[in-house]
Amino acid sequence: MAGHSHWAKIKRAKATTDARRGRVWSKLARRIIVAAKTAGPNPEENLQLRYAIDDAKSANMPNDTIEKAIKKGTGELGAENYESVIYEGYGPGGVAFLVETLTDNRNRTAPHLRQIFERAGGQLGESNCVAWMFHRKGSFVVSSEAADEETLIQIALEAGADDVNSEGELFEIVCDTGAFSAVKAALANKEIETVSAALAMVPANTVTVSGADKSRKVLALMEALEENDDVQNVYANFDIPDEIMADVEKEQS
Repeated sequence: MAGHSHWAKIKRAKATTDARRGRVWSKLARRIIVAAKTAGPNPEENLQLRYAIDDAKSANMPNDTIEKAIKKGTGELGAENYESVIYEGYGPGGVAFLVETLTDNRNRTAPHLRQIFERAGGQLGESNCVAWMFHRKGSFVVSSEAADEETLIQIALEAGADDVNSEGELFEIVCDTGAFSAVKAALANKEIETVSAALAMVPANTVTVSGADKSRKVLALMEALEENDDVQNVYANFDIPDEIMADVEKEQS
């Protein structure tokens, strides 16, 4: 998961611009709309909505914008219909990609994603061509500056996490979805800041990407997919050497 963890760090650094913040808010609003429509407007009774609201607040989305999205989901402010569609494919180097979308028009989304894959030297695949490689888990990425490894392992495992992986300057905590809230609360109680915290599709195995050029193409495909308005999350099973990722971080800073 080295590539995944470093990518989370790059994403946070890039999310500081107003344009990117606006795109993130738009995606989060869709999540809130769908969650409220699916299981109601009460986050205490709707776990999906609670997580979406938590993520929205972490992204500094204004409360009135959150409330507006909830009301759109319940139909109080007019109906907005989005459906969840998962797309799968392969990128450069045989890297598997799983793309979660919320779209109001499949006939728009699928061609756009196919074009993005093809421009990067990859291809959009059939259903379940790579999904079987991924499992939904809780994933927390923590900077080594926020906590030392021994402390983090103790906190995470006591809260029900499965594992803590060291990835250079980062740690990744992995847990079952049922332990996500407990691990998140445990980190918050110890005031340990996370680079990212999400229910994510974690790959069972990774593919090591050799060469700087191919690595940059994989990362460019990640970014191009995430820039699409319909895309909510992009998961991939790449593992890129630390020295190449360090160069990429410098380029993106």
